[in-house]
Amino acid sequence: MGYYDQQTNTNQENQEITPSRYGDGKKPVKQSRWKPVLSSITSGVVGGMIVLGVYPMIEDKQEETPASQSAPNEQTASQTAANSDNVTSVSKSGSVADVAENLSPSIVGISNLQQNKQSFSDAAKEAGSGSGVIFKKEGNDAFILTNNHVVEGAESLDISLSNGEKAKGKLVGADALTDLAVLRIDAAEAPGVAPIGDSSKLRAGESVIAIGNPLGIEFSRTVTEGIISGTDRSIQIDTSQGPWELNVLQTDAAINPGNSGGPLINMSGEVIGINSLKISQSGVEGLGFAIPSSDVMPIAEQLMEKGQIDRPFLGISMGDIEQIPPQAAAEELGLPEGMTTGVYLDKIQSGSPADQGGLERGDVITALDGKKIKNSSELRKYLYESKSVGDTLKVTVYRDGSKQDLTLKLTAQE
Repeated sequence: MGYYDQQTNTNQENQEITPSRYGDGKKPVKQSRWKPVLSSITSGVVGGMIVLGVYPMIEDKQEETPASQSAPNEQTASQTAANSDNVTSVSKSGSVADVAENLSPSIVGISNLQQNKQSFSDAAKEAGSGSGVIFKKEGNDAFILTNNHVVEGAESLDISLSNGEKAKGKLVGADALTDLAVLRIDAAEAPGVAPIGDSSKLRAGESVIAIGNPLGIEFSRTVTEGIISGTDRSIQIDTSQGPWELNVLQTDAAINPGNSGGPLINMSGEVIGINSLKISQSGVEGLGFAIPSSDVMPIAEQLMEKGQIDRPFLGISMGDIEQIPPQAAAEELGLPEGMTTGVYLDKIQSGSPADQGGLERGDVITALDGKKIKNSSELRKYLYESKSVGDTLKVTVYRDGSKQDLTLKLTAQE
């Protein structure tokens, strides 16, 4: 998606865009008649919508070059496991020790290596570390699931295996919004493969364990035990592609920095989630979150097939009305008195669906297909979950105080 379909953010240094996947953001931008004062409004808006105390669990190794901070075709997890070779056999007795012992060979440590821009050395150094799980072997390749925020910005990836060996990981594909990534190593280097379970069958109160590398490789394959505290939770996260509402499982199993990307496992020894986040603030304990396997596997299959997730593209840079003082919104954007929600358009990419559909800089989107849109997070969620490339989209906007309906045809990002 590049620079476009992004929320306006003056603190751009805190957001990393991945050019290889989302484009270089250098396409020409359509300029309009909109008042210059809109730029001053934009400069006062903080684009990132971060929930206080919600943190991605990556172990940061270098303060000066930190790892990025965070986020289908139908195929069931059981089908994927059945198609995998050398799936680890596990005990059905429900023993934590048996499950951990059998799954440990499939757990890996991941080191995100980046060049220190403040150093004269050309050697890449570890900027952060996380965990991952080998979930599939196919031909000469073995595939690893982890979080996008574990590998984002990496110049190279070191994979630490259970047998003490190291392998070079190659990025197959990553998606910032769902916070998932798939890596590849040689199949001959993979000590084990973990079976994938069906998270849709989970109930609150079921026992689970987490295995990962909290605080780095020194504590590799640490096992913690807990229960599923909730099966249908939503957490708003800030990603390099803008704010997103992530569907997660809640658990009280201990999850610490470095656990990101590691598996959450049921007592049948099946991976039913990828550990991603925790709430870390005074007075809060045991609030960890994992991406459910039923969401993970369709994304993983697309990443393995295409290297990215294809989503509809508008071609806009946007900001939230709720971030602008009401008086400024009324005076400069021509909004009716009392309107405090919606999405204003700061830039329009030339030739994009937004441009061809007649959207202009300074327009305020208030509804898509008749559904009220309060902010950019809701806009993305509706666009990405309810629409497909090639669909038409009815956009309701306010322009110079007048309400208008426009129809666009959605395309894929070039």
